[in-house]
Amino acid sequence: MLKNLLLVIVSFLAGILGAWFFTFAVEKEFFPLTGDEYNQHFGFQTTNIENTTPDSFEKPAPHPRVDPESFIVASENSTHSVVFIKNFSGTDSRRYSIFDYFFGQGAPQQTVSTGSGVIFSADGYIITNNHVIDRAETIEVIHKKRTYKASLIGADANTDIAVLKIEAENLPAIEIGSSRNLQIGEWVLAVGNPFNLTSTVTAGIVSAKERQINIMGGEFPLESFIQTDAPINPGNSGGALVNVKGELVGINTAILSRTGSYTGYGFAVPVDIAAKIANDLIRFGEVQKAIPGLEVEEITPELADQMNLNSLDGVIVSRLIRDGAAANSGIKVNDVIIGIDGNPISGKGSFEEALSYYYPGDKITVQFRRGNEFQKSELTLQNLLGGTGVIKRTFYTSPLLGAKLEKINAIERDRYGIDAGIKITGLTRGYLNDLGLGEGFILTKINDEIANDPEEVGKFLEEYSGSLKLEGLTPGGRPFVQSYSIR
Repeated sequence: MLKNLLLVIVSFLAGILGAWFFTFAVEKEFFPLTGDEYNQHFGFQTTNIENTTPDSFEKPAPHPRVDPESFIVASENSTHSVVFIKNFSGTDSRRYSIFDYFFGQGAPQQTVSTGSGVIFSADGYIITNNHVIDRAETIEVIHKKRTYKASLIGADANTDIAVLKIEAENLPAIEIGSSRNLQIGEWVLAVGNPFNLTSTVTAGIVSAKERQINIMGGEFPLESFIQTDAPINPGNSGGALVNVKGELVGINTAILSRTGSYTGYGFAVPVDIAAKIANDLIRFGEVQKAIPGLEVEEITPELADQMNLNSLDGVIVSRLIRDGAAANSGIKVNDVIIGIDGNPISGKGSFEEALSYYYPGDKITVQFRRGNEFQKSELTLQNLLGGTGVIKRTFYTSPLLGAKLEKINAIERDRYGIDAGIKITGLTRGYLNDLGLGEGFILTKINDEIANDPEEVGKFLEEYSGSLKLEGLTPGGRPFVQSYSIR
């Protein structure tokens, strides 16, 4: 009996000692106490690319490791800057005709969807996802149990970023970090409102960067996602991805799932991209996209074999725009772009991300390989109309037509081989929809006259009666000719 009692006591003491040793060892091994100093925000680390090769690009300094401190500091520094967003839609009778009441589903029913947002500035600007507020008739922002009516400042489908404004002062704007300095394996937290559970924090690591998953809409989709295994669920969209300091490094946007719930993969728009988009929307009401006048494709093993390339890094120039910046600088189809302003290009994601930080009129140096030679070329980035200045897109908005009309841009003119055209955007139920014209349709001629001025075309269609002939291109680029009798 005494022998058994002694065995129990010894086992108990050994268990306590083992648990203490394991806890101490785990803490020291995985959570070492070191600092986390980032480089200056939004700055390239450039190198002199005279006579350089891909191997001579400057390598980033080793990233300091940090103590997550149970993520308490990061949570405290970020949760108060994340808001809950409600999107009310479906009750605008202007989107419905009388036939919907008698032959459809009856009176429109209000729907409410929810998401998250991040306080970008103390005076009420908030960043969220475009899909969180898409088609909203009324937007509400809830912060610390107070509800605010929000106005939409602007949205960009190409990056899925939108900016809201609420009337408030001295809000706790989040500290902005750097996504360019973020490294794979680094701890991050996702802060948002999944399943309407406000102020929820989950933790994980950066699994990958520059991910392209082909989910973006818009004319010029930009995908260079931060991939994380921090659990993200419906309602997290538009929320914050933060580092262990609580600094914003991304806007949580998407999950890869067959069920609609988290299954291990989440994706965030890098903050360096999101902040530039937000500032453009606030300052200009429109994203100032800078284009190099070329299209590129990823280097696959098959293409590398065909072109005798010894590396899969970079992107291949697949097309040049007529009179575009790249064509005028001497770049040619099949050149392999490997660097921009001294920063290495690993693939299409990093190429698009690198360009996203510039404005029309900025000069960049492109390093590329042509055959066995390494060359460089300086070019001036252009805007979507082919110029180099800041532009603001203008629309002719017509409730009667149920659409917004705008001129096509330089890329579309080159892509379709046309000199002019009017594109239909923001399509709702209305006259143009009744004519069978879809979102993104381009009108090139009306009654054999060239369509070049949105307001002129809009007013003509609003008032016209008689025989009407429309010519144009479908969103897929197929020619379209149709005659109507308008009464």
